[in-house]
Amino acid sequence: MTFGEKLREARKAAGLSQEQFAEKLSVSRSAVAKWETDKGMPDVNNLKTLAQLLDVSLDYLLDEDEKLSFNETKEAIDLDSFEVSGKCRDRKDAACFVRYSKADAIWPLIRRKKMSKAEWIADFIAGPGIIQGADYLNDASAYYLVELSGKQLLVNVSEDFITSRELANRVNPAKFEFGNYTFRKATYQLL
Repeated sequence: MTFGEKLREARKAAGLSQEQFAEKLSVSRSAVAKWETDKGMPDVNNLKTLAQLLDVSLDYLLDEDEKLSFNETKEAIDLDSFEVSGKCRDRKDAACFVRYSKADAIWPLIRRKKMSKAEWIADFIAGPGIIQGADYLNDASAYYLVELSGKQLLVNVSEDFITSRELANRVNPAKFEFGNYTFRKATYQLL
């Protein structure tokens, strides 16, 4: 699927017309039409803004390998309603376990930001782990790789939502990269 096709599909899924979408981005409707027909590409700032507006990743829009399909679900949850029991170490584990109790396997994941050369240098100067720590503070949600009926899902559990994305290509749970992050499975497994 091309960038334009993905953009059009995501815009429609968000319930926006080309005019509404263009207005939110402060661009012309013809610019959006060009992007959706692969006759042009938005600049970097517009790419970031449109990905946030449509609640899709830049990887999804730009990655030709299509590691992530567009099958995404986002459900509101009350994290306090989940009880920690069995192999679950916290309420986020419990939320994932309850939501995917019929899964073949659930691996909690450890997420690590891939740093640029400049970030590595800044991290070394400021103190090892500062940038990773700041990244964790910015996104304290939990991530899981779920095997379900021959599919793999990347699941994110935050304080308010559980978001599941079907991976288009299979990954090795031991370690895989997605976007600006490296994921590896934790030392325990929920299922």
